[in-house]
Amino acid sequence: MKPKDAHLKRVIVDFKKLTPEILALLVEKYPDGYDDDNVISFKNAKNEIVEAVEVTTEDTKYLVKVSTKLEQTMENYDEDDYEDFADDDPEAIQDPELEPGAEDEDFD
Repeated sequence: MKPKDAHLKRVIVDFKKLTPEILALLVEKYPDGYDDDNVISFKNAKNEIVEAVEVTTEDTKYLVKVSTKLEQTMENYDEDDYEDFADDDPEAIQDPELEPGAEDEDFD
């Protein structure tokens, strides 16, 4: 017997490719953050162990790689921050170590 979600496309998402849609799904599913019970571990094609949390849409199961940046971004999530971006725009999610609009300074 096949699992009920066997028909879903499976996508592994790194923080750099996180979109507003996927971030919103994560925050909705894990409003208080995720814990060890929510983390799935698996080996990727390079035989490396990857840890991820899962969110599902009608047609896709996303495995979002766990990272400190992901945790910080989920904690600071505000839907209004993404209203000027398309739901599938990975450029919308800012690195939490940099303020939006801030640029790295060159130290010569």
